[in-house]
Amino acid sequence: MRHGRKVKKLGRTKSHRKAMLANMAASLFMYRMIKTTEAKAKEVRKLAEKLITLAKRGDLHAHRQVYDVIRDRKLVKKIFDEIAPKFTDREGGYTRVLKLGIRRGDCATLSVVELLIEKPPKEEKKGKKEKGERKTKSEKVVEAKTSEEKKKKVKTKAGEVKEEGTEEEEKEVKEGKEINSKKSDLEEKK
Repeated sequence: MRHGRKVKKLGRTKSHRKAMLANMAASLFMYRMIKTTEAKAKEVRKLAEKLITLAKRGDLHAHRQVYDVIRDRKLVKKIFDEIAPKFTDREGGYTRVLKLGIRRGDCATLSVVELLIEKPPKEEKKGKKEKGERKTKSEKVVEAKTSEEKKKKVKTKAGEVKEEGTEEEEKEVKEGKEINSKKSDLEEKK
């Protein structure tokens, strides 16, 4: 009989179990939701709720106790500054476990553990094209033709007609002017 034995061993040694649950709790606080087996989910829920209760207390000793489990200063600060204040009006039940079904490989029952706070809205990244915005070949050809029409024709002093647009062509025009001016200087001297 299992009288007084509250720890589920999860098939691991004490140190391995402690490290695994701490990592899962850290991931839960970081991403607000994790997917795992049902037995691990129930154990992580216990640990996460204890840590949130400590964070609600907010004193130095609570900081040290949470840091003893999580071991990431930025995440501990996030727990105390962002997550715990959202649960000030609750007396427990900060997380929920939802059953997903059975994993195909080993028939383990899967669950999702999530914090009961709203997710922050995701910001859309600017500058990236979406898949629907790709141009077809015909659009590229039309775009190339319009860019050619935009180029202006410029007369140089030598009487040549060139299209304006690229820097290389402008350099050639300037070099042509210099050569023509040198030729005209030489002719004047003769």
